[in-house]
Amino acid sequence: MSDAALAFRQVRFTNKAFWRNPASAFFTFAFPLMFLVIFTALLGNGKTVVSVHPPVVIKNATYYVVAMAAFGVITATYTNVAMSVTFQRDQGILKRVRGTPLPSWAYLFGRVVHAMLVAAILVVITMLFGRFVYGATMPTGSALWEFIVAFVVGSLSFAALALAITAVIPNADAGPPIVNASILPLLFLSGVFIPVSSTSPAWIRTIGNIFPVKHFMDAIQGGFLANIPNASAAFPFRWSDVLYIALWGIAGLLLAIRFFSWEPRK
Repeated sequence: MSDAALAFRQVRFTNKAFWRNPASAFFTFAFPLMFLVIFTALLGNGKTVVSVHPPVVIKNATYYVVAMAAFGVITATYTNVAMSVTFQRDQGILKRVRGTPLPSWAYLFGRVVHAMLVAAILVVITMLFGRFVYGATMPTGSALWEFIVAFVVGSLSFAALALAITAVIPNADAGPPIVNASILPLLFLSGVFIPVSSTSPAWIRTIGNIFPVKHFMDAIQGGFLANIPNASAAFPFRWSDVLYIALWGIAGLLLAIRFFSWEPRK
């Protein structure tokens, strides 16, 4: 069997293992929907101004549908990959994999592609839930293709960053706090949980612009909100955001190649 065939067989195996744990699968998909319902219930589904220059008025639910879609992608491809790989490393699974005929890259390929598939399902479920429950606007036409490009580049980049951050996680117990500490503050500072506008403090906008979460959120928004009047001016889709995300992903990949460990830490 060729290496490519082994890689895609690993994707199928990882996918089967995921679905054979129904409790984990259920809460993986329920988590973004739970946040969507909570934010919409707390803030109401009335219209709100999310941009000052120019002023754009959209429903809270519409804003949080795209925000929770971005959150779902980051959770599936960054948080889950980083934690699961760290646990498998400490349990000796990664070390044993290297002793099998399966190429090392094929094992990681299976995990990354599976994470992207889970992220895609999360995005679809969140968008359909927002459409039928809250009447949120859906992307169509060229905006939909921009949305898909942002999703693919973002999910690959966050998966590469997930593999890179495992190098600084000393053991499995330290995985959840380190991974959450590296991503949760950025979710607040990048407009995922709370909208960030031109009236927000300058230091919040500065920090947000440094890291890829803000640019991923902007790219996803640009495709998702393009059909809302005036939204394209307030939330434009910029290829520079996609490029910035890709550069972060390349940096994460290079760091993972250099520092990724297959053996448990002593």
